[in-house]
Amino acid sequence: MSVKPTTETDVLIVGAGPTGLLLAGDLAAAGVGVTVLEKRGAESNLTRAFAVHARSLELLDARGLADALIATGRPLTELRMFGRFGVDLSVLPTRFPFVLITPQYNVERLLLERAEKAGATVLRGAEVTGLRQDAEGVTLETGDGGVHRARYAVGTDGVRSAVRELLGIPFPGESVVESVMLADVRLANEPADGITAGAGAKGFAFVVPFGDGWYRLIAWDRTEHLPDGAVPSPEHLAAVAQEALGEDLGLGEVRWSSTFHSDERQAPNYRSGRVFLAGDAAHCHSPAGGQGMNTGLQDAANLSWKLAAALRGHATDALLDTYQSERHPVGKMVLRTSGALIRIALAESAPTRALRGALTALGGHLDPVTERGARTVSGIAISYPAPKDAHPQVGKRVPDLRLTAVTKPEDGDPSGPGRLYEALRAGKFVLVSNDEQTAAAPWAGELVTAAPADPHGKLRDTVLLIRPDGYVAWGAVDPGHRELREALTAWLGDPAA
Repeated sequence: MSVKPTTETDVLIVGAGPTGLLLAGDLAAAGVGVTVLEKRGAESNLTRAFAVHARSLELLDARGLADALIATGRPLTELRMFGRFGVDLSVLPTRFPFVLITPQYNVERLLLERAEKAGATVLRGAEVTGLRQDAEGVTLETGDGGVHRARYAVGTDGVRSAVRELLGIPFPGESVVESVMLADVRLANEPADGITAGAGAKGFAFVVPFGDGWYRLIAWDRTEHLPDGAVPSPEHLAAVAQEALGEDLGLGEVRWSSTFHSDERQAPNYRSGRVFLAGDAAHCHSPAGGQGMNTGLQDAANLSWKLAAALRGHATDALLDTYQSERHPVGKMVLRTSGALIRIALAESAPTRALRGALTALGGHLDPVTERGARTVSGIAISYPAPKDAHPQVGKRVPDLRLTAVTKPEDGDPSGPGRLYEALRAGKFVLVSNDEQTAAAPWAGELVTAAPADPHGKLRDTVLLIRPDGYVAWGAVDPGHRELREALTAWLGDPAA
């Protein structure tokens, strides 16, 4: 006997962390019915993540949230790694040439408010215990007796993802480091640098300011390992930090502390039928570089518009498959870069310790290397595969172009000067062209059109069709109306249909 679903919607999202909430807000804003199932009964005011990188801030800017989030934290223009060696973020070609230090719960709060305002439903105390899918949709069962049905489902439920386990998707990898200690502390002696990191013979330590007088301390002691969940003593934390950093920070009050182990793992498949994985459910890695939450946010931004297009009938199943082909390599790259950083910090072998010493001694004399590192860690360098013979910009991230004559579907009349990431707040594709807007008229309800503010600049004869996540979908130099309309039909569907 079939059981009538408790919830019937378009998309079910499992997990109300940053990844799930950004995805929920995007889908709801696009008119898609979405319900989030969260096993926690209440929001957490504790956090492991604290760094929001430039690419994530650009994506939040495209949702009107970046400025509000920046007000909650502290922007830092340099990531200090070992001694004088650091990554200079001020060189990044973005409106946000820094890393924002703010607790994860601030990100979650803003994303939750946006999602619920757009119409998403968040059900707490709903732990997923069963999953079935068929040709028409997905059914999820929860421990409270709920039965929930949707056309698609997304697991954003973290490292121990129930969705991933119920799908039978493996999570190969290894533990990188055991007994990592986390603590939120007050310090008598404020570090000279924003993010302070160091490593010594006994272990390593990172100190990160939250901007409100509290600091996140991440420490590892090579000589003494504690089990997961153990509470390290303040004396132990202070000793490890002093040895690794070479100075006494005067550790005072500890409001929270715990111990965990850090894994490097990645699911081989981010999709199984009508179910997708995103964020830590799809990939996890060391905290070095602060890329975990950021990679999850960017997963969500990549997937959301594709799901919305599929649900509206504008896209074939092949578009949904590009989530795997675009995001899986990014997850692999993040594992590689964060793994390299943590292994340098953990160095026991003489060659690796010599490398760490060399980086410390060189300090700021590695500008070309550190600039590439800044682009990689910040997410600015990420691009996606492009078809053969495509325009060189296809698959590339688009910077925050200055625009004029911006026409949005909801108003229909051109407005004055603006920015690309303001235009992306409509959640639509953006067509940037000097003189091809009339050819796009049949897609007026699905498209923002704009002209570059400098009509004689680099984009003088170039037409770019920019995806809702800020990457170029299609481009051409001085295309004819027929070529442009074929491209719009391929990405937005036949307007006659």
